[in-house]
Amino acid sequence: MSSRILEEGLSDSDRKPLLDYPDTSLSDSDTEGDAVFERKKRRHFNEAAQGPKFSYEEAVEEAGFGLFHGLLLVVCGWANASDAVEILCVSFLLPTARCDLQLSSSDMGLLTASIFLGMMIGGYVWGYLADQKGRQRVLVISLTVNGVFGALASLAPRFWLFLLLRFISGMGVGGSIPVIFSYFSEFQPRTKRGAMISGLATFWMAGNILAAGLAWLVIPNTFLSFQLGTLEFQSWRLFVVLCSIPSLSSALIFGLVMPESPKFLMEAGRVEAAVCVFRKMYNFNHRGNTKPFPVTELKISPTSEKGKIVANTKIQRISHRIRKVLEPIQKLFSDHLTSRSVLLLIIFFCISFGYYGLWMWFPELFKRIEDGGSPCANASQSSSSLQPANATCYHVKTEVYMEGFITAAANLPGNIFTIFMMDVVGGKVLLTFSLLLSGVSVFFIWAVQTKTQTLIMSCVFSAVSVIAWNALDVIGTELYPTQLRSSALGFFTGVGRVASILGNVVFGQLVDTNCAVPILLVAALLVIGGVAAIKLPRTKHAELT
Repeated sequence: MSSRILEEGLSDSDRKPLLDYPDTSLSDSDTEGDAVFERKKRRHFNEAAQGPKFSYEEAVEEAGFGLFHGLLLVVCGWANASDAVEILCVSFLLPTARCDLQLSSSDMGLLTASIFLGMMIGGYVWGYLADQKGRQRVLVISLTVNGVFGALASLAPRFWLFLLLRFISGMGVGGSIPVIFSYFSEFQPRTKRGAMISGLATFWMAGNILAAGLAWLVIPNTFLSFQLGTLEFQSWRLFVVLCSIPSLSSALIFGLVMPESPKFLMEAGRVEAAVCVFRKMYNFNHRGNTKPFPVTELKISPTSEKGKIVANTKIQRISHRIRKVLEPIQKLFSDHLTSRSVLLLIIFFCISFGYYGLWMWFPELFKRIEDGGSPCANASQSSSSLQPANATCYHVKTEVYMEGFITAAANLPGNIFTIFMMDVVGGKVLLTFSLLLSGVSVFFIWAVQTKTQTLIMSCVFSAVSVIAWNALDVIGTELYPTQLRSSALGFFTGVGRVASILGNVVFGQLVDTNCAVPILLVAALLVIGGVAAIKLPRTKHAELT
């Protein structure tokens, strides 16, 4: 009975085979497919209406090259010059400050090394923060630290306090030097990048000349001294204050008017902000042009999801932060980056030990040849043999600072040569030959026998070695991707600071007893750096990744 009721309840249509679908189902499928097609077509239409997506390099090219880049060069160049002033001012005040602070040659070595110790620590920390938080913000803070603590050092009555304040100032310098080159390079079109970074590097020479000129004008003039409470504010202390002004003014400019790097904004996923920066660049470079900026959408590289670590305890949080800080170093020495990182490590060590180990002692060496001869021949006239009384330091002959000024000005031919040749032969070729020639020139500084010959070879070293620094600035920005660029430059400049510390300590310990050893060691290390540079990859007109 139940079966009969079931049969009666089923219509004919219900008795059709199970897999025999009605035609209406096919028409529904066609309708669904049409709907999907329409949605895709509508999405493509909307994307077309919004305009094509531009890559970073394409957006930079569309923004053009002109007034914006000129203003950027001046602002970043002034910041670079301020770092040079803060570093080199210590070397110019040694011939006089050693009396007020009662310094031996070893103490002077520690003093010049202190700023590099700060730069070593600050370089990596600030570089890491610049890759995580942004270039512009880090530049403002690091330049402020540099200027404030540099100025406070002028009030230090004791050597240990002066040493501490110069160390903290060095931490600021260590942050701004690598970050400023990363920041500047990320605004440049590919075909102009080498020349523009070389132009930025020339401002180091400007800072060098400014420091030497200020020292020449201020330090010998003891009438500028005055009494400040219990502290006798000598002319060299006024010189220290004046040297902090460029850093403070640079921090103010960056804080008020400078934008964030568009490359960093793209990597951080802030596409609209990056488009705004590119649009500002376009408007500056195309003043009077009514054509709107064509870029409205940017391509951003896909980033992998970073695993989130749940830190329940304070120790876990600290451990996680330490791993995050050390992570960029691990990436620098992994996969295809290993060989170039090792080579750069060698080069940075060699050039930093050689350049800063010798350059920071030029004013003291020139003081030792005031009456003729060569620096090593007059080693018996060491500062340690002099009585720590003001009579031995005042009045300092102006020739000491004049010769320092001439040596600093000798940077100019090397800088001009670099600007015109960087995009022609590439940074690798310039770096190799300049390091080799620098080593040869240092050898002759030791070999010559007269004051005039020493000054000439010092100028040759100044002109040639600056080419190596400029080439290294260009290569360093092009060898690493955006997310590692500031960290890489911070790490390698940190390595350079270790070398600078060693160079200054070695000079301080041996300049009075075995003068030839540190000078010949500098010559050998510069040659080794030149040989290592041969193995670096070519980066001429390379695309920033």
